[in-house]
Parts: sequence; structure tokens; C-alpha cells
Amino acid sequence: MQFRKQTLENGLQIIAECNPEARSTSVGYFVRTGARDEADDVAGVSHFLEHMMFKGTPTRTAEQVNLEFDQLGADYNAFTSEEQTVYYASILPEYQGRTVELLSDMLRPSLRSEDFDTEKKVIIEEIRMYLDQPPYGADDVVRALHYGNHPLGRSVLGTVESIEQLPVEKMRAYFESRYSPSNIILAAAGQVDFDALVNDAQRYCGQWRDLPAPRDLTKAVGANRSEVLHKPQSTQEYVIQLADGPAAADADRYAAKILTVVLGDDSGSRFFWELIDPGHVESASLSHHDGQGSGAFVCYMACDPEFANDNLKRIRDIYAKVEAEGVSETELAQAKSKLNSRVVLSGERPRGRLFNIGRNWQDRREYRTVQDDLTAVDRITTADLAAVLKKYPLSRNTTVAVGPLETVG
Repeated sequence: MQFRKQTLENGLQIIAECNPEARSTSVGYFVRTGARDEADDVAGVSHFLEHMMFKGTPTRTAEQVNLEFDQLGADYNAFTSEEQTVYYASILPEYQGRTVELLSDMLRPSLRSEDFDTEKKVIIEEIRMYLDQPPYGADDVVRALHYGNHPLGRSVLGTVESIEQLPVEKMRAYFESRYSPSNIILAAAGQVDFDALVNDAQRYCGQWRDLPAPRDLTKAVGANRSEVLHKPQSTQEYVIQLADGPAAADADRYAAKILTVVLGDDSGSRFFWELIDPGHVESASLSHHDGQGSGAFVCYMACDPEFANDNLKRIRDIYAKVEAEGVSETELAQAKSKLNSRVVLSGERPRGRLFNIGRNWQDRREYRTVQDDLTAVDRITTADLAAVLKKYPLSRNTTVAVGPLETVG
């Protein structure tokens, strides 16, 4: 395998992990824009824009966009998060050029008023559906409560009110600034013809005008708060906790991920043995999300309302014990094996490598091989885990409970 990179004059970065032994190719545009880059008057516009990219371009209708992907046999999609919007497709290597042309065309959409008005209704229905299903928007509530006025506290979907009041002119202005070529990475993995990739990028994107696309990277310091959302129609109580954690550029992000495997994995973890296996909860997990400038540990639990308070106490006890006594060598070894397996398995397919190299380059301007990640995991010690717990205590968190209970704690 070979990693190659090049930057066009307008700032568009092109990166690829070229593997001549691969049988497929994955290509994607990573746009450095998401909920954290929005203002109050355009809340939810990044996700809305993602939808609009599939609604046609000056040279293609929405039907033609989807039809061409199908003709290529592509497995394609897009997603928006707090920090990025990604458009990607996995195809046979011979369709690399046509796929790059199609994705590039999509990234310069028509943004017609009639499409905007139609899709606005779809977005509003998506928000309402999100609020009507468990955990009833608690994900957004806990972020807003934990981060306060920091950009990371924003909702990816926005609100019904923000979307209803959003004019197409503001979306067009947001698109013009955030979809600037220097704010975009074209990434590819698998059987990649890199020279052709660069030539196609120059042909289809070289004329894109570059504009500044700054991002507020002020480190977030979360609160230690709690809130209960009363949903009498819910049959379960849902609890989400958010605690500060290592950021994307922090060396201790690997230790944080191992810690979540030890404590909150779906099998063999402390959550599993003390909450799931005995039947106290329907589900319980702990994960680590690393963002630019800030990271977070996220705990999720769902259980019978009758046992919610007891289960919260069990979680607090798990946190208190690990913060006081640390992690055993046996637990560390098991977690490393699990994490290494996931790294290898996700790296076996070009799509997995696409997301890995794209995210690494976007967050750190760094290329990492599968072996680099395996080596980083293997170097972690129990002392490293203790250091993370000291710096980012899980017991200091923001907790949101939603369900039939009026008080939880």
C-alpha cells in the first residue's frame, strides 16, 4: 500500500491510500462543516444542505443523480455530524473516474427554491420523528446542557423553528463559505489510480472559488448538571451522561477508547457483568467521541423505570471503583484484543480505510496505517488509563434522564 497526497491551487486536498491488491475503490468528499460551525439563525443548515446535494445540479436532475449511482452499481450515502459532512461511494475500480465526476458535480448543487421548500418539509418531519422516538431528543438536550454556549452544544438537526424560519438565501450563503475548496478533502482508498484522481479533481473542482472557512476551536469545558424530561408515554427510562474526554489530537485518545471497552463494551465489560448480564437494564454502554479541540465520554442506559435509580447508583459505583482502583492487567489485555480486532476488521475493506484516512487527515493532517493504530493500542498501560481517569473523571458528568419518572438521581 502507498499513501499519496496533493493539493490543488485553490486549496482542495487530495489524499489516497492506494492498494493494488484491493478489488474495490471507495471515494469520498470530507467537508469540514457541521453543527458546530452554525449560528443560531441557521441551526441545522449543514444537515439540510446534505439533503440538498441530492436534489440536482445545473447539469443533472435529482433523478439523474440517483440513477447514475445505480448504473455504477455504487454503494453510496452521506452523513452530517457536529464536525463534518461526508459524501461517499464504493464502486468497482473501473468506475473511479465517473464516480469522482458525479460526486464533484453534486458538491456544486443548484439549491433551487422549489427544491428547498419541498425538502424543508422532509427535514421538519425528520426532526419531529426524532423527538417522538426514544430517547426523545435527550442526545441534543445533554449536549446543550453540558456544553452551554460552546458550538459543540448545537444540534445537528436543528429545531423545527430554526428550519421553518431558514430562508434559502442564508443556506446559499452558508454553502458558499463552508463548501470552499480549502475546507474540503477528496479521499480515496482501495484500488486507486491516484494520477487519474488528481487529474479528475483538477478538471471538475479546479475552478471552485476559495473563501475563508474558519472554525472556533476553543476547548470546551463541560458542566456537571442534570435534568429530567418527563415522558409519561414512555415504557422505559433512558439515561444519557456526557463527561469530558480526550480530543482528536490528544495522544491519550487511545487510552480513552480502551477504557470504554473495559467499562462499557457490549460484552465482557463491567457494565455487561454488573448491569446487562444480571438483567438490570435492557442496554448500557460507554463510548468515547473525539472531536477537534474537545472530546467526550458518552454513557447510555435504558431500563425499566422502577430500577432506574438503582442502576444509576450501580454506574456511579463502577465509576468510583475504577477511579479509585484503576484497571487490572487482565482487563487491559482483553480490551486490547477487542480493539485490535476491530481496527483490523474495519481496515480490511476500502470503505473502512476511507473513513479512517479521511478523518485522520481532517483532524490531524496525519496518515496512519492499520499497523500504526495497532502499535498505539499495544503501547497503552494501566498507568495510562489511570492518567486519563484522573484528567477526565467519569464521575464528573452531565446527566439527562427521559421517561415516565418525574425525578431521577
